[in-house]
Parts: sequence; structure tokens; C-alpha cells
Amino acid sequence: MKKIYKYTIMAALCLTVATGCRKHYEEINTDPSTYNPANFNPNFILTSAQLSYSGSVDFSYDTWRANLIYCSTMMQGLSSVIGYWAGDKYISNPTYTAAYWGFSSNSITSGDGAYPEQVRLIVDLLAFTKDKKEYQNLHQITRIMRALIFQRITDLYGDVPYSQAGIGFLGKNYFPVYDKQKDIYTDMLKEVSEAVAALDVNGDKPAGDAFYNGDPTKWKRFGNSLVLRMAMRLSKVDAATAQSYVQKVVGNTMLSNDDNAFILGSESGNRITINRNSQILLGGGGQENFYTRWSKTFIDFLKSTNDPRLGVVAVTNLYVNEDTKAQNPNANANPAAQKGMPNGKDLSLIAGQGIKLDPGFTAFTDYSSPSPVMIKKDGPTFVLTYAETELLLADAAERFGIAGSAAQHYREGLIASMTYLSQYGAAATITATAAAAYADAHPYNPANGLNMINTQYWALNNTKLDFYESWANWRRTGFPVLTPVVYPGNATNGTIPRRFPYPVVEAGTNTENYNKAVASVPGGDLLTSRVWWDKN
Repeated sequence: MKKIYKYTIMAALCLTVATGCRKHYEEINTDPSTYNPANFNPNFILTSAQLSYSGSVDFSYDTWRANLIYCSTMMQGLSSVIGYWAGDKYISNPTYTAAYWGFSSNSITSGDGAYPEQVRLIVDLLAFTKDKKEYQNLHQITRIMRALIFQRITDLYGDVPYSQAGIGFLGKNYFPVYDKQKDIYTDMLKEVSEAVAALDVNGDKPAGDAFYNGDPTKWKRFGNSLVLRMAMRLSKVDAATAQSYVQKVVGNTMLSNDDNAFILGSESGNRITINRNSQILLGGGGQENFYTRWSKTFIDFLKSTNDPRLGVVAVTNLYVNEDTKAQNPNANANPAAQKGMPNGKDLSLIAGQGIKLDPGFTAFTDYSSPSPVMIKKDGPTFVLTYAETELLLADAAERFGIAGSAAQHYREGLIASMTYLSQYGAAATITATAAAAYADAHPYNPANGLNMINTQYWALNNTKLDFYESWANWRRTGFPVLTPVVYPGNATNGTIPRRFPYPVVEAGTNTENYNKAVASVPGGDLLTSRVWWDKN
């Protein structure tokens, strides 16, 4: 998919809109009828919401704390020995688990997160574009974006404000109820299905669309692929609904890597526009560049079958010591040299905890870092890909006997999981020939089908640096089978967390609805409790 660099300029303009809305929220949201085409361009809001979906504009605290500190290490995609990387050891840090939600009481992060930076914008955009012919497709795209945004929020926390979320001054409701996750999924599936049907290939092409440049045909395929992902999330809790929606979209999902949705970062806007994951992994806020590496679990998985991805996603000796953030141009990409760092370790000299006392330790420079091509400041943040879609179709075929051949979808998904990497840059290219040869050498085995499919889904999302999705799908399927770490003081009795607790600040700002939500969480509002669709 071709990306146009005008979004660098658009993203900078978005900052004006986003921060302006934040500073003058009451004025801007009081009377939406005061907007008109002469003084407002709704495309800026779409771009801003898409940019914020890739991470907060203020130092990416949601990405840092939720995607990386927690999800990446719990899923053993990355490993870190930095003390505040609580997820690596299943330690409870309420400020960090609240970071994605937003509205933190911490002044450093106040106003950041999904509700203020994504939900607020997308709800405003829905109101502005409703029943306006000139924005017909923009409105439908906004409906799809709303579901995309809320799927991640509800997957992380469970029951959350949804039907009343973001209306604030628009609806004079400042204390939104927490909708049941079942109801949220029911509505999201309906909304996206209707939006896809209403998209007009001959209609308006929103200029602010940083994913597809307003192409309604690609948005139709994206929407159907999102329906597939949402439907399959229900595979254990509501199989009938899952199958029904999967069957509706079969044949109309993404067709190739050209349909992949991603947003490119840009160095032009500094913190505002650079790639969020890269900002952290390059050491923009600490020593993540040196002390956070690929997990031993992930590297060992790739090495076990001589997976060609190993030679493009990992390097050793990228940073020569902890005192420099300058990358070594002679970093070693030799697959044989790659070595993952075990999870659940720290920098102490305590036996069983300290990384330097681990039997496999040699030197930090020997542990594998994400390849430079994957962590460029102007690199892509992947949203949803063809490879994911094919692997989900394979799961549906194996699990339910629908959607075609599990073996064929698996093969296509595996190949695409390798060839899509070129979208990071030429240095990450794996040829279609090499990918097909690997797939043919490691064919689908129905007896172990769901494990194979969902372990590859995990590997794919690790390379996408989308650990939110790795965690969600692992909770749904139980694959890959991961060995939990046991670290002193952990909050889960040595089990991998299942959800994020609600932000405690909600107790003081939305007290009645917060208390009802907390009381309805099976097992209590804990890291170990499960969301509705997360069944054994």
C-alpha cells in the first residue's frame, strides 16, 4: 500500500487540532452546529485519531507502558531487565496499567490515552459527519475506526464506557456507564458490518485518511477483516455468533499485503509524529535500547526451524555498551548468532533473578535487539494485515469447518507473515520464493492445527510490534504455550495476567459506574481476572 508523505504535514496540523481541543474542550464541544466547511476540516480529526491509535502524542506513555512494558513481555516477545518494566515479572503497577485508558491522575500523563486522544476525537467526528452527504464515506470510515479503537480498549479492560463514552459536552453526560463487553462486541460487529455495506466506491475519498488515502474499496476489505477478527474473538464464548459473522465476510477480506493498514512515522514533528514503538526502543526515555531485547522464547522459536525471519528481525551487538545510544553499523544479523534474553530477570546479583547470574549469560551485547530497520523513527506502525486475516480464516476453518481450507489459509498467512516485512524497508525483505519454500518445508498438520495457526499469529504480531494483539489472541486460544516466570513479589501467583484493572482515578471521577463495574468483574478487579470472551 502506497503511503503519501502529505500525512507528515497533516499529522502536524493534527497536533493543533488535538491540543486545541484539549485546551478548549468545553468551547469546542458545546455546540457542534457552529462548525461549517468554511472554518473546520473534519479530515484533520480522522488523521489525529489514527495517529493517536498508534500511541499518545505526549511521549507515547500508553505505548511504553501498555504495549511494551506489559504486553510485549507477558507474551515473551520482548524481555527487559529494567526495574520499572513491571509486566516482565507480573508486578502490579496501577499507573502503568491505566496508561492506555488515559485521564491519569499523574500530571505527567494527564490527558493522554485512548479515551481523551482517540475516543473523544472519533465521537466528535461521528457527530460532525452524520447525515452529511459530502462526508458519507468519511462517516462510515469513522464508524469502522470507532470499533477498531474500542476493540482494543475492551480487550484490555473488559466492561468499559462505550455507548456514552466521549459524548461529554456533546451530550451533557460526564459520567458514562460501563457497557457489558458482550453488548460492546454485539454493537461493534453490527456497526462495522453496516458501515462496510454503506461505503460508496464512487463517493467521497477522505483526504485525512493516513491508512488508505480515502480508498473506499480498501476500507471495505479492512472493515470485513476487522469483523473477522472481532468475530473470532468470540470463538469460545459465542461460537454461533462467531461463525455467522465469519461466513458473512469470507471472500471479502484483505487480498494481499497491499491491503495492509499501517501509518508511517515521520521525524519532522519530533515526538508528535515519530513512530511510537521506536521512540521507546531507541532509548528515547530511558535505557530500553540496551536493556530491552527480543525474548529467548521468541528467538528460540525462530531458530528451531531456521525461520528466515530471524535474519531480518534480529541483530546482536547493536549497542556496544549501556552508555551510548548510537547504533553500531557492524551489528551482527547472522541467524546463528542470535540469542534471546530470558524473561523474569533483573540487574541484581540475586541467584535466580539476576540476569548476569543466569547460566546462559555471556554479555548484554550478545542478546538480540530488534533490527534497526524495524525501529526507525519514520517506520510504520501496523494496524491490521493480510497475514493476520489469513491466519484467522485458518483458525475458523479448523475450529468450525467454515471459510475454506485451513491448510491453504495457513500457508498463505505464513508466507505473508514473512513477505510483509519488506514494508519496514528493503533491508527486511524476504522474497516470496524463500517464504514459499519455508512454508512448503513446514506444512500444516491438522492434528496440531490450532497450535500451529495461533503460534504463527503470535510470531507475526511480535514482528509487527503489536503486542496488544499478541496478548488478546493468546488469551483467546491459549497458544503458544508459554512457561510463566516466577518473580518475587509478583501479583498473579506466577501466572500470566489476563486483563488490566480499571484506573483507580475512575473511583473518584465516575464513582457510581466504576463501583458497579468493579463489582461485576468475576474474581475481582485484578490482573488475574478474565474478560467476558476469555474462557478456558
